[in-house]
Amino acid sequence: MSALKRVIQALGIALLALLATQVSAQSYGTPVTLDAAKKIAAASAVEAKRNNWNVAIAIVDNHGFLIYYEMMDDTQTISANLAIEKARTAAMLRRPTKALEDATNKGRVSLLGVPGLLPIDGGLPIVMGGKIIGGVGVSGAASPEDAQVAKAGLEGLK
Repeated sequence: MSALKRVIQALGIALLALLATQVSAQSYGTPVTLDAAKKIAAASAVEAKRNNWNVAIAIVDNHGFLIYYEMMDDTQTISANLAIEKARTAAMLRRPTKALEDATNKGRVSLLGVPGLLPIDGGLPIVMGGKIIGGVGVSGAASPEDAQVAKAGLEGLK
C-alpha cells in the first residue's frame, strides 16, 4: 500500500472515530429552502448588528452547496470563505464545527488533513424534524461569537 493510501486510510479511520464519539448523527432530509435560508440569515444579521460584529453569513443545503450568502460591510476579507466552509462542514458532517475544534484541541490533529473540514467554531447544522437539511456558517467575530450569531439564525426558524 502506498504511503498516500495509508495516510488517507488513517484519516478516514480518525474521522470515523471522531464521529462515533460525538453526538449521534441524524439522517439527511429535504434540503433547506431559499426562504428558510433567508430567515436564518436575517435572524443572524440581527444578532450580529446588536453586538456590533461585522460578519459573513452562509447557508448551505444538506450536501454543502451554497443556498444563500451575505457579508456585512467592513467584514474582514478572510471571513467570506470561512463562513461558507463552516456551513459546509456542519452540514456534511452533521454536527457543529465546535465538535471538530474540540477534537483537534484534544490532540486529533489528523483531522486537519481531511479535505473540506474546517474545525473552527461558528458552523451549525440546520435540523428540521430530526433531519439535517443544511448548515449555517458565520465568520468575522471571535469563533464563539460566530457560533452565537449562527445559533440566533437557527432560532429565527422557530
